[in-house]
Amino acid sequence: MSGAQVAGPAAEQRRPRATEVEQHGIDTIPDAERTSRPFDLFRIQFGGANTFATVILGTFPVLLGLDLVEAVAATVVGVVVGALILMPMGLFGPRTGTNNAVSSGAHFGVRGRVLGSFLSLLTAISFYSISVWVSGDALVGAATRLFGTGDSDLLRGVIYAVLGALVIVVVIYGYQLMLLVNKIVVLANTTLMLLGLVTYATLFDPSYDPGPDAYALGSFVLSALIVMGNPVSFGAFLGDWSRYIPAGTRPSRLLGATFVGQLATLVPFLFGVGTATLVAGEADYVFALIQVSPLWYAVLLMVFAFLGGMSTGVTSLYGTGLDFSSVFPRLNRVQASLVIGTLAFVFILVGRLVFDLLASVNAFIGAIVICTTPWMVIMVIGYWVRRGYYSPEDVQVFNQGRVGGRYWFSDGVNWRGMAAWIPAAVVGLLFANYPPLIEGPFRNAAGGVDISLPMSLGLAAVVYLALLFAFPEPRYVFGPDDPRLVPARETVAQPVTDDPRASVHRAGRRGPVQPAAETADR
Repeated sequence: MSGAQVAGPAAEQRRPRATEVEQHGIDTIPDAERTSRPFDLFRIQFGGANTFATVILGTFPVLLGLDLVEAVAATVVGVVVGALILMPMGLFGPRTGTNNAVSSGAHFGVRGRVLGSFLSLLTAISFYSISVWVSGDALVGAATRLFGTGDSDLLRGVIYAVLGALVIVVVIYGYQLMLLVNKIVVLANTTLMLLGLVTYATLFDPSYDPGPDAYALGSFVLSALIVMGNPVSFGAFLGDWSRYIPAGTRPSRLLGATFVGQLATLVPFLFGVGTATLVAGEADYVFALIQVSPLWYAVLLMVFAFLGGMSTGVTSLYGTGLDFSSVFPRLNRVQASLVIGTLAFVFILVGRLVFDLLASVNAFIGAIVICTTPWMVIMVIGYWVRRGYYSPEDVQVFNQGRVGGRYWFSDGVNWRGMAAWIPAAVVGLLFANYPPLIEGPFRNAAGGVDISLPMSLGLAAVVYLALLFAFPEPRYVFGPDDPRLVPARETVAQPVTDDPRASVHRAGRRGPVQPAAETADR
């Protein structure tokens, strides 16, 4: 089916209203309902990151001791490198019609793709928590400034609960309402941050320098890695949104939408860098910034905080609720979203009121980068060697309570992908340095410079390619064309049958059931 054939009829279909509850789970989105465009993919990414949560990440280079020029350079490096790694992850949704965790079954096996679900859960809880934390803190700070309410754990807890509940409401309604929220946030929060340039012009010192002994290469690299965590965190979620884009859309448009969307996040990142210099040395950045702001802008920061908390929280939680409804088939999309949202809210309270917020953010962002990047690398290499071929029906087998198909491999797991990811993630953690929670035994192997990412990324690529050569995959996973670069072996796919161990009917569309046969990848 050509791009023109798909885009034409799909574009004619009526978009569901934002107030309609989304009916789809992780089943394949029909062609007629793929009404989104690459520009929507751009808006969701930019809107989801155009928030106080990203601003907080932008303050880290200054907190780690860099001067203004060095902090800006580390931020730009982190965003650009992260965007380049992320770009191909938007290609899977239009090809498979489902999210990236389910799509990963083509490379990790339809059961092994649960790894992607775990990574999306880790990412969702982290960024949902960050968004509610910092947005709630901003609202508390503004209320204290405007109404003299004072600061207390009770007030913070109540505001966290209200924000968290509103996020869950949007998630329950689904994709279209999430898209509307992000459209608003793209315009509103960008305008508010640009107003900030005028607001803080008289306070800002472009020559800010923490001192001659503050800079260290390790601080620069760590700052860039923390910033990089933001674009990398989208890797598990791009398919949640790109699955609504027609299958015939040119890959270059999808790649461009993701890259530009991530470059646009330099707006909140650099806002964080600049404003961090205004309150350097203060324990609570958000609270301190509101106190030094003019009263009129403190009011606008409340709007910024509310919209941003909604946007980041929704984009983080939506995909995980969507995906875990397939991992735990007794839960539908709405029920899974409520369960994950409740767990995340408990994490918010414990993390904010018991542990150190910045240390928690630092550690979780580090874990996301180290564990998710090799998974993404394996996915991208798999996409390239298979020339972008995927079977939308076969990636859904596990979700439908069936066995067999192109991606069954060995009892539902492709050990090639797993055998590449596990050592890459472990080695990355051994070299990681995200104090005080993650301090690997080899963190000083490069003189204090964090080399966990190149170690993890490089090892995943080398091991996965080596396994594809040493143990060729079945030719049927490559579709009608020959594989690119790697060999393939001739064998027959196991036909799709009902799984006798499945106790419930899983979400998704069921195809014709075929006779059973022995698995071909044993």
